[in-house]
Amino acid sequence: MIVSAHPSTPNPFKQPKAVWAVAFACVISFMGIGLVDPILPSLSAKLHATPSQVSLLFTSYLVVTAVAMLVTGFVSSRIGAKRTLVAGLVLIVIFSAAAGASGSIDGIVGFRAGWGLGNALFIATSLAVIVGSASGGFAGAIILYETALGIGIAIGPLLGGELGAISWRGPFFGVAVLMAIALIATIVLVQPTPTPARRASIADPIKALRHRGLLIMGLTALCYNWGFFTVLGYAPFPMDLGTHELGYVFTGWGVLVAVFSVFGAPWLQARLGIARSLYLNLALFALDILVIGLFTDSKATLIVAVIVAGAFIGINNTITTQAVMTVAPVERPVASASYGFVRFIGGGLAPYAAGKIAEHNGVHLPFYIGAAAVALGIGVLATGHSLLAEAERVQAAEAAGHTPAEERRETLEKQALAEELGSAG
Repeated sequence: MIVSAHPSTPNPFKQPKAVWAVAFACVISFMGIGLVDPILPSLSAKLHATPSQVSLLFTSYLVVTAVAMLVTGFVSSRIGAKRTLVAGLVLIVIFSAAAGASGSIDGIVGFRAGWGLGNALFIATSLAVIVGSASGGFAGAIILYETALGIGIAIGPLLGGELGAISWRGPFFGVAVLMAIALIATIVLVQPTPTPARRASIADPIKALRHRGLLIMGLTALCYNWGFFTVLGYAPFPMDLGTHELGYVFTGWGVLVAVFSVFGAPWLQARLGIARSLYLNLALFALDILVIGLFTDSKATLIVAVIVAGAFIGINNTITTQAVMTVAPVERPVASASYGFVRFIGGGLAPYAAGKIAEHNGVHLPFYIGAAAVALGIGVLATGHSLLAEAERVQAAEAAGHTPAEERRETLEKQALAEELGSAG
């Protein structure tokens, strides 16, 4: 059993100008996730596409994001973090505008894939820049990053609903304009960053998955994201709501993501520790998805359960991201890329699978499978219980100022070496 010695979380909002600039860009970037949610049924009707075809907007975006995560370190170690951020933002602006100008579902899906490439360059690098530049402590940096994620996800559906009510093209052009603003802010406010002394290899993120802690956390996140994106990518269809109403529902969902990322996750972890917090949260999230599956025909129950899911998603995002960065015995950009590669695979495949399953087996089964996937994640996570206990100890010591970052890194590197020697024996 983990007995938490977690001290009070450092103030995550006392940060340098560069951190705030990247955080602002993160808000705009994450708006793109939920911005298209309210228009999914409208796209299906106006472009004569099935729900599974429309869900490919998520699949192409997230699968390309996952695969592209493998090259983010390779790119950023050669051109520097700022140029990588800028390159990612430029790609998002170009491909989101192209999606808005497209006239077919296939064209939109293809342009969303290009959008995913830019998203990967931006997301992996932005997390590394925030963690590396933050002055409020490591945990505070993660909370700030997850706050940006939550705010972006909360505002995205609201704006998407308003723009989507005018035209289904509106949200795509809206992202292009907002990301252009984020691009300008990044160019102006973020100082140029030197290229790292060591150039990363494309193989580094794959090699990093040899480390048991990183692999377990990644597989757990894959299972969790299967449930998450089943809800995000398919729930709008059985709700049978208008574009405005869908925007309001997912705004409520996003508000809970933000609130529980910032306040709920630290509170829960301080009382239960990392392991028990994640076990409890994943169990409740699986139960929530099961409720969605059982009561899909009840519009009121479906709406409430989808909004409530935001609380579990917010808690999981913050605690898991902190744990990944703590247990990973590799550089944080490499850890971010490895973790992102594995988890986004689950998020990318789930919406398309949900649509296909529903077409042949009814609207309930995709959510039953989503709930089972999250429950499976609990079992996967339990195989790394001792690693979570170590992450708890390291985070508490680091936050209390008892363990310098160098000592923490040396300890993890020794653990990684022991794992490699053990696996070779």
